[in-house]
Amino acid sequence: MMQRMGLSMTPMPDVQEVVLRTSTKEIVIENPEISVLDLHGQKIFQVAGGKIREKAVEREVRKVTIPEEDVQLVAQQANVSLDHARAALENTNGDLAQAILLLSQK
Repeated sequence: MMQRMGLSMTPMPDVQEVVLRTSTKEIVIENPEISVLDLHGQKIFQVAGGKIREKAVEREVRKVTIPEEDVQLVAQQANVSLDHARAALENTNGDLAQAILLLSQK
């Protein structure tokens, strides 16, 4: 009956773990039973059983290096101080056009 509907289901052996990552946590399912459902070329993974553990994810904070020439260019184009230009560049992760637009709208 499943084949008539275009559905096939096959087990996926030897899976050691499944990891689900969100922006705040990581869910690890150890030794799960995995079945792969194929419905007209679209694969659906069914995860069952296994030991589940969760842990919080530490976010990596990257400091963007902003060249002084960029600060001067933004300050000149938006007609603001160097400090305001630097702050806008930091808020926009160094995006010159976005920083100028941000300062021009204020």
